[in-house]
Amino acid sequence: MKTSGLSELEAVLAVARHRSFRAASVELGVSTSALSHAVAALEARIGVRLFNRTTRSVSLSEAGEQFVESVSPALSTIRAAIEQAGSFRDTPSGTLRINTSVGAAKQAMPLFIAFLQRYPEMKLDIVTEGRLIDIVVEGFDAGIRLADTVPQDMIAVPFGERQRFAVVGSPAYFAQHAPPQTPADLTAHRCIRTRMPGGTIYHWEFERHGETIRIDGKGAITLDESGLMLAAARAGLGLTYLTEWSVAADLDAGTLVRVLDDWTPPLDGLCLYYPGRRNVPAGLRALIAMLRESASASSVIERHAR
Repeated sequence: MKTSGLSELEAVLAVARHRSFRAASVELGVSTSALSHAVAALEARIGVRLFNRTTRSVSLSEAGEQFVESVSPALSTIRAAIEQAGSFRDTPSGTLRINTSVGAAKQAMPLFIAFLQRYPEMKLDIVTEGRLIDIVVEGFDAGIRLADTVPQDMIAVPFGERQRFAVVGSPAYFAQHAPPQTPADLTAHRCIRTRMPGGTIYHWEFERHGETIRIDGKGAITLDESGLMLAAARAGLGLTYLTEWSVAADLDAGTLVRVLDDWTPPLDGLCLYYPGRRNVPAGLRALIAMLRESASASSVIERHAR
């Protein structure tokens, strides 16, 4: 690892974000020992301990908290200046860190692949997790989520098709249970419940002709990952509530059957979002341009199809 002052500061901020030297070393692409030496060298030079270390945990000291709070904005400004200077290159380069959910990442993969093919000097670091985080505090350049979950202080760039949710069950399940005709009928069915990242149970949402209903279905299993929900539904454990994108292959194959179709209206699709109070990295500008280019092409195709 480089021993420059700037890389030492990057090392401290990475450890502070992750509360772990190992996780920070993975993010920065260096060995844990090199990262530890960089932090120790900075601590020795300024004469204070920035982290309290035990065999099981790493936490910021009081001096470390003040140091990180002061250094983080300054380092962001330096990064922005470097990115701005780099924007004069013909081809964007560097690494974009993007936070998203597993489902959104799967939908965005064709875009990521096309982006890296167009800009071979770029790298993407995609981190998937269910919880919605502060991408600025956690050191990400951008996030990708469903539009209605994007924080209001972010600049959002919509892309992809509008989303709908679908209630589905296996043919074997419906051989034993009459399909529900209204959301209220779900009280007589086994539902595969969804636990949100914060720990709460998600209530299925329905709307038709201005009538809105939220259902807390009962069932024998509660899950927090869409692939597991699909597996449980295929096995006949009950009905599940997922995006059309997630269940499309099963519907085509006949392994799952959809019900309550007219109770799930379209929602807004995915958005890439980023903070507007700093200079946008050249690589992120290029990715945004590809999103808008794709959206424009889709609009042209849709108009010709009418």
